[in-house]
Amino acid sequence: MTTADLDTDEVVVVRTPEEFHRMPRAYQKALLSQIIIHTEGEISGGDDYIQMFLPLAPDAEERQVCAERAVEEYDHYKIGKRVLAELGYDSSHMESQQLSDRTLFADSRLHTCTTWAERGIFSYFGEEAILLMMREFAQSSYRPWADAVRTIILDEKIHIAHGARVCRNLAQDEEGKQQLQWALDRLWPTFEGLFGSPTSKRAELAVKFGLRKTTNGEALELYRKQMVGRAESLGLTLAIAG
Repeated sequence: MTTADLDTDEVVVVRTPEEFHRMPRAYQKALLSQIIIHTEGEISGGDDYIQMFLPLAPDAEERQVCAERAVEEYDHYKIGKRVLAELGYDSSHMESQQLSDRTLFADSRLHTCTTWAERGIFSYFGEEAILLMMREFAQSSYRPWADAVRTIILDEKIHIAHGARVCRNLAQDEEGKQQLQWALDRLWPTFEGLFGSPTSKRAELAVKFGLRKTTNGEALELYRKQMVGRAESLGLTLAIAG
């Protein structure tokens, strides 16, 4: 089978690893890239909660929350690792890497948060970007991946809810709002960068293969619209380039 064989109006459905290996090479590369990037993001997220956010927590309750979120992120990594293993890819090398060794979040701003306000913005705004993508993955033409992602989404909603709580608590006074605004201004370009190039041909191919519903540019615009209202609800402003 070639890529041209998929130039039809038929819905692509791939139910097993065996069927995956019979798909065009372009489909295989697009799916593997998607799952590898996401899986790397999950283990990096676990490291972020333990190495970066837990030391910033103001009390034992918040330290426990950070630890719980880290456990969930590592579990999500293991889910991705299992799906990748079924496709013949071993992701275990990620487990011996440092955050700086991983390629997903090359922008170091994500891994250098130093305030509790940044912890809130990271989860309330940054993890929403990931959730937007995951909702698309949950409809993936590769059914084992779609099924796996659905089990992760519920946890991610909880992560975002905790970020919302942190942000709303801080937004109750002007000093807290200033801290949040600074955090949002610093991290926002990185959140936008999570979507990749708006003109990516790989993303267009993923849409064609049913691995996504929107291109990078379309997903970014949807995210921006959602986050403008979220910022305003906290009394913050969002500077969107272009």
